[in-house]
Amino acid sequence: MGDGRCHDLRVEHLIRPLAIPTATPRFSWIAGHAQTSFRIVVTDAAGRTAWDSGRVDSGETSLVAYGGEQLDAGADYEWRVMSWSGDEMREARSSFGTAPDLGAWDAPWIGPVQQPTEIERWSLFDWIRGAGPAAPAKERLRPVQLLRQRFDLISAPVRARLRMTARGVYSAWLGGERVGDEVLAPGFDSYQHRISVQTYDVTDQLAAGENVLAVALADGWWAGRIGLTGSSAQFGDRTCATWRLEMSYADGRTEVIRSGDDVRSSPGPWTHADLFIGERLDARSPSFGWQTPAFDDAGWTRVRHRGVDAAALVPFCGEPVRRVLALPAVDALETSEGWIVDFGQVIAGRVRLTLHGLPAGREVIVEHTETLDADGAWFVNIAGINKEQTDTYISAGDAEIEWEPEFTFHGFRYARIRGVDTLSAADAVAVVLSSDLDYTGRFRTSDARLNRLHENVVWSQRANFLSIPTDCPQRERAGWTGDLQVFAPAATNNADVAAFLARWLESLRADQLADGRITITSPRSPFDAEAAASAQGIGAIVAAAGWSDAIAIVPWTLYERYGDVRVLEENYDALRAWIGYQTRTAADELRDEYADASAERRSRQALLYNTGEHFGDWLTPSTLEGRPLHEAIGIAPALTSELVAPMFQAHTLTLAARIAEVLGRADAGELRAHADRVRAAFAAEYIAPDGSLPVELQGMYALALGLDLVPTSLRHAAGERLAELVRARGNRLDTGFLSTPYLLDALWDTGHRDLARAVLLQREAPSWLYEVDRGATTVWEAWDAIAADGTVRAVSFNHYAFGCVDDWLYRRVAGIRPASPGWRSAVIEPDLDAGVRSVEAAVPTPYGELAVAWEREGGTASIRVEVPHGVSARLVLPEEVRDLPPGRSTHELRVARAGSRIDQTDAQHAKSALP
Repeated sequence: MGDGRCHDLRVEHLIRPLAIPTATPRFSWIAGHAQTSFRIVVTDAAGRTAWDSGRVDSGETSLVAYGGEQLDAGADYEWRVMSWSGDEMREARSSFGTAPDLGAWDAPWIGPVQQPTEIERWSLFDWIRGAGPAAPAKERLRPVQLLRQRFDLISAPVRARLRMTARGVYSAWLGGERVGDEVLAPGFDSYQHRISVQTYDVTDQLAAGENVLAVALADGWWAGRIGLTGSSAQFGDRTCATWRLEMSYADGRTEVIRSGDDVRSSPGPWTHADLFIGERLDARSPSFGWQTPAFDDAGWTRVRHRGVDAAALVPFCGEPVRRVLALPAVDALETSEGWIVDFGQVIAGRVRLTLHGLPAGREVIVEHTETLDADGAWFVNIAGINKEQTDTYISAGDAEIEWEPEFTFHGFRYARIRGVDTLSAADAVAVVLSSDLDYTGRFRTSDARLNRLHENVVWSQRANFLSIPTDCPQRERAGWTGDLQVFAPAATNNADVAAFLARWLESLRADQLADGRITITSPRSPFDAEAAASAQGIGAIVAAAGWSDAIAIVPWTLYERYGDVRVLEENYDALRAWIGYQTRTAADELRDEYADASAERRSRQALLYNTGEHFGDWLTPSTLEGRPLHEAIGIAPALTSELVAPMFQAHTLTLAARIAEVLGRADAGELRAHADRVRAAFAAEYIAPDGSLPVELQGMYALALGLDLVPTSLRHAAGERLAELVRARGNRLDTGFLSTPYLLDALWDTGHRDLARAVLLQREAPSWLYEVDRGATTVWEAWDAIAADGTVRAVSFNHYAFGCVDDWLYRRVAGIRPASPGWRSAVIEPDLDAGVRSVEAAVPTPYGELAVAWEREGGTASIRVEVPHGVSARLVLPEEVRDLPPGRSTHELRVARAGSRIDQTDAQHAKSALP
């Protein structure tokens, strides 16, 4: 528990943020002692006190709200916390900055003279039939544009902040040095409604005399080819940027340099750069060195002034995308078609190459894929329109050069490199890109397969938490709401995702339609709306059960794991609007089969949101077997949507009632009563007296039990039927996207614990360990992405949705789970019969790390627990419950049964299956 000091000081979940977008920031710290009172003092840059909380008798250390005078916009503040444990006081200090007043933004948007992005419009049907552009990328795509602004300073400033954003993605330099360490700024937002403004501390990059701000501007998410269809210019077809460089001097003067008519532009050395297709850099370009003041830009053209428009500008909040890891190559193999480099891990990122002695004009081409075929040959697993994932470097003849793409990223483990005469593994590095979250969760067992499963989940989270939570980092990279809501609990165990997901929820709310519908993806482009309006069937879905309900599930998860009430407040109106849409639709629409039903049945049906197109329990395995994918994909939606939609309707109503209670809203009782009516109607319409459901799939029972749709008197019978369905599949799961998170708990809670364990440890497809045994390093989109005979399918090998099981590993196997919001109280209840000999796990809580390590040998078990101050924890054992003190404690006990075992053969097999 450390030395008892205060540490990890944060404002709005962030360490030393430069521009928090709230007038009432909240302060958090970890106290390594039993805090009895605290005091917070906030001072401005002049040392004047803006707030002194006084000594507050409280043990609270998380999200303490500011209570002082109004903070100035765009200002810097220091804060210190004094924390007492009795009479002993410890003190720690940190800082934060406030966001500028973007309503008063006065810098114009400026755009280079440019040919607009070529408009490409493709449909889901085009993707299915294999259509695509006829011309190669280098003939269709356009160059990155360069911007330069010269300015003179009488003296160096003592404080300088660059506030900047773009329609496109940008990189910036001052004095020839890169500004900041983030990439792909400003990130992905719902650009129609919100474009994030970054703030950088550039004090040390300015000097007296001539200075140059240099900006490279690429298409990015704004104008590039994005999404499943690869359609271009989904938000706009021209890039532009706006910025303010705000400076303060030692003599009290202030100065602002704005984007304006003095900026000059030129096409850059990147002849094209696209997030999905890749980029092409010509090192022979005369613009090399353009970032420095000495560069001659006399031949460049003046930019076009597009006026001041601050309507969509918002301060960026959260962790930006950065280079978070660098993985050296583990192998480089020369083939007749180039060098195949293996980095040993599927990632999102790009390849950094060291190139030696290439003649001028030589093209080096780097292609990317997540897997090879069964024989180890090159295999492209991501097919589709504008999904080339190919980068090109044209040599200037340098003796040695290090090259890494700037404006793209790819999903890959393997790279095929052509155009080099020789290559060693030391020349290639995989640069991992991700939103720069703190990954502090830990899970490890005596079973190498479970360890690899957990690692796969973490790697999929890292790859897909890139600016927004995406489904996959290669084919779509879309903010699918259903994927995120099923995975959110697991995500919180592994990393601090509070600010990251709060930012994404802002886009989700912005994308909500006027009638209350929550869209299935966010950010959502104008093209997305047009495509849905012109499509039929699945392609026409705008809102869907289990996907749109993310507006309830994700905020509630963040509240459960972080104790953040504000995230509930921010999303409550959007949640009520979504419930309003569900309620009106239920009352206004009746399924055709009930047109002649009795008045009583019609009245029940009028309560149930069960009409329209939905994805249902998407990708239920048994519905996909023995059929081509394009024929099978619609079976699960057709079979399950009528049940899935009202089940999630009831769940959302229940969460809304709980949220209303937390917020002290008067409508909590109304929402609870509405949820009860929906549950009663569902049970009367769909649950038989023997507890059976009209659709005999595991997922329907898992959801009905997990979402509390089954009356108490029938839960045992429904659990028995679920167990029968699981056994009938050979102890293999048969659940889709929405129900998989509920399957193991549904079995566990209805008395089938051994069966839940058997499903977790299952090694035949579909199962989690089947993937591990076939060398998976991330979670797959399809359970059988590699068939038993080694045949490889062209699907994503990096989808985190089915990694939701990682939450089970923490909660059940390790036995760590929250008992109250924000981990104020916790339960440690390890599964000593989990089929492993030992487990070590830890989760990040707002009060510090909560850790458990247990080991079982025969009839005895040893459990070691470490509880941070501020968390009230209980250890639940087979025969008793023990209150746990803060700090470390060890508990020895005898257990009644020997439990299952992983023998040496299994352990050795698991090791040999790892990559």
